[in-house]
Amino acid sequence: MLTELALGRGDLDKLAELRGDAARVEAIIADPATHIVGVSGGDVAVDGSALADVRARLGMAHATYLIGQADGRTFVAAAFDVPPAGFRSLREVGSALGDDEAAVATAAVALDQWHRLHTHCPRCGTPTVPAMAGWERHCPVDGTSHFPRTDPAVIVVITDPDDRLLLARQGTWPQRRFSLVAGYVEPGETAERAVQREVLEEVGLAVGDLDFLGSQPWPFPASLMLCYHARTTKVDFRVDGEEIVEAGWWTRAELAAAVASGELLLPSGVSIARRAIEDWFGEPLREA
Repeated sequence: MLTELALGRGDLDKLAELRGDAARVEAIIADPATHIVGVSGGDVAVDGSALADVRARLGMAHATYLIGQADGRTFVAAAFDVPPAGFRSLREVGSALGDDEAAVATAAVALDQWHRLHTHCPRCGTPTVPAMAGWERHCPVDGTSHFPRTDPAVIVVITDPDDRLLLARQGTWPQRRFSLVAGYVEPGETAERAVQREVLEEVGLAVGDLDFLGSQPWPFPASLMLCYHARTTKVDFRVDGEEIVEAGWWTRAELAAAVASGELLLPSGVSIARRAIEDWFGEPLREA
């Protein structure tokens, strides 16, 4: 099992019982001891390897979200339309943050991404308004409530009878950038069936003997990555030519040499893909 995943760490109490108490939430925001986390889409405000407190910029924010409590501190996210100076992508800094702050930042980014993308009622098209301290949106016309969504996706460590690892490159990625096969779970489908379908569609391999390795929130914008190890008895793959344009089998020695030389570029350290690759390899891989 994969543990200590960069965005899946921390012990965050989301204080859900307080979301409907507007006066209490306002008091929490006004409390100088509350840490105000800056968020703008996929970016968060940081100071070195920690989340910066942006209380001084609170008046510039267009919304606030009650994130929760961790390690004795209470966190509220302040959302900015455009990231001011000092903001960096969570993809870049997520692995450097402490466990609790990584959980806080992930929740803040996920919420802000959802609010940015779901501004209208899906039933009647009316603009919705934030509610419940940022954890819901309400339609003022038909009275419906709408909640943050999370899309389940699978990502797969595929190995052959010689325990080689299959890595693939999507057509939209830069040259030399390779990762694991991944895709979304479709309606009416189990995660295990999604693994088998995605692998067959993208690289033409039938897989079985699936082992669940772990999960990680991936708020770019709204995914939950479910990681599996799948084994195949065949080595002749066939890329679909649309989503996947290149693929190849790698031994541990070949992978280490290619990564060290810069011939092969792997996913960032914040991703479950990188962690799963290194779990198969047996230790962290050293890049050029």
